[in-house]
Amino acid sequence: MRNGLVQLCAWAAATGAAVALSWLGVHAVLAGAASERPTALPLPSPKADGTPFGVTAAPGRAPTTDAPAPPVSPSTTPTTTPTAGGATPAHAPAGTPTAPPTRKPTTATSTVKSYPIPGGRVALDIRADSASLVSATPDPGWQMQVWNGDQWMRVDFTKDNQANSVFVSWNGHPPIVETAIR
Repeated sequence: MRNGLVQLCAWAAATGAAVALSWLGVHAVLAGAASERPTALPLPSPKADGTPFGVTAAPGRAPTTDAPAPPVSPSTTPTTTPTAGGATPAHAPAGTPTAPPTRKPTTATSTVKSYPIPGGRVALDIRADSASLVSATPDPGWQMQVWNGDQWMRVDFTKDNQANSVFVSWNGHPPIVETAIR
C-alpha cells in the first residue's frame, strides 16, 4: 500500500512538472502573438479607367473576369461559332467563348500610405488626382465611421466623448490628407 502511494505521488509530481513546463512555453509564445496587431496589406488598385485588375470590358459588353483559356488538346475538334455580325471566326475550340481583345493597362502612379491616429489606423491609396480607402482599422474599444463624397472622404474613430478624424480632399488638386485629434 505504501509503495503504491509513493509511486502515485512520484507520478503526480512528474506530471505536474511536465504540465507546468508546457504551459510556460506555450504561454510565452501565445502572449507574444496575441499582442501583435495585424497589419493590412495593400490591395492592387483599380486601373486608370476605373475597372479593377483582372476585369476587362469591351464596348457594348458588361465587364467579364479574365480567365486563362483551357489548354487545347489534339482531340479537341475545331468548330466555328457565328458572331453578332454574321461572320464566323476561323477555328475556335469547342466550348471556348471568344474573348474580347484586352487593352494594355494604362499606368497611373499610386501610393498606399498609412495614417495612425488615436483610435485607429487609416490606409489610403493616393493617386495624382484622387484617393481611395484601402482599410480603416479601429483600435479595441473604438467605433469607426466612413463618409465618402465625389471628391472627399472622412474617417472618424470615436470612443466615449473622444472623436479623431482623417480627412482627404482632391477637389481639382492633388489629394490633401488632414488629421483632426480632439
